[in-house]
Amino acid sequence: MIIFLIRTLIFIASAALGLLIADWILPGFAIDWSDWGGFVLCVLIFAVLQSILAPWIATVAKRNAPAFLGGIGIISTLIALIIVALLPFGGFIFSEPVLLTWILLPVIVWLVTALATWLLPMIFLKNKIEERRAEK
Repeated sequence: MIIFLIRTLIFIASAALGLLIADWILPGFAIDWSDWGGFVLCVLIFAVLQSILAPWIATVAKRNAPAFLGGIGIISTLIALIIVALLPFGGFIFSEPVLLTWILLPVIVWLVTALATWLLPMIFLKNKIEERRAEK
């Protein structure tokens, strides 16, 4: 149960990090900091959608279009971002260039999320191992 909670927190943190980095480097995307609660809610909804959509899209692609299996992460990220962007309380602001933003946004968020969910557990495990060694 604790491992599940840690993985969930890491995934949520990585989703937030992906969106923050996209806000930082992508000119057509911004986070509305006047409504930071909206941003937090958007991150939580995005993380839930991403965790539901990725396996579902993979199953559909495996049956109908196996050539798309390699891009499942980016496709599910794009769909989750579209859904979150359509929410009325959103914390996202889109401006020009819109097409370029919608092409790069899922790639950036997916890449950062993938790297963070891969690297963050290693950092936490390293800290836990060092703590246990220090206790002995």
